[in-house]
Amino acid sequence: MKNMIIIFISVLCILVVIQFVMAKSTSNIEKQQYHVIKKDGNIEIRYYPPATFATIKSSAKNYRELASSGFRKIAGYIFGGNESSSKIAMTSPVHMDISEEGSSMSFVMPSEYDIKTLPRPNDATVQLHETPGEYVAAIEFGGFANDASIKKYAAQLEKSLEEKSIKPIGHFRYLGYNPPYQIIARKNEVIVAVEWKARN
Repeated sequence: MKNMIIIFISVLCILVVIQFVMAKSTSNIEKQQYHVIKKDGNIEIRYYPPATFATIKSSAKNYRELASSGFRKIAGYIFGGNESSSKIAMTSPVHMDISEEGSSMSFVMPSEYDIKTLPRPNDATVQLHETPGEYVAAIEFGGFANDASIKKYAAQLEKSLEEKSIKPIGHFRYLGYNPPYQIIARKNEVIVAVEWKARN
């Protein structure tokens, strides 16, 4: 019995160390740049400069469907599924726009690339495109995301914006910062574009 307890504690310690190493390695990858314009309670108003994305469109209507099918397709592109078989570094966050009308998943491309220097995808459903700069409102939450948590924080963000008389534009979107096998120090956000320039 004593040996079993020692083995259990040892395995647990190893798993904790592995998770801390994963969290550290995740924190070191390139993240999409933005400027915080204003912080008000639990929300931030940010400006995201133009960026280059790899995106797939999907008929998925929930987080689980989009996360599984979308990730495989775009990961295939950055792991060598392109015209030059180039490996493209993973960045964060992963963008997900989930709605009844149709969904999409996007990876931000590393800042060393632009639309002209990125290799073309072998999979025609992976689209490369540049996004214009935009102002967004963001709210953060921890743990593992699911449809319920995304809807919960989207509702909180919507309520906060209404109280502050800030008008949202378009869909509320989910940003995921961690791989699925990371358990500790998880970070998620819900964002939505806002009419901000007109206010200032």
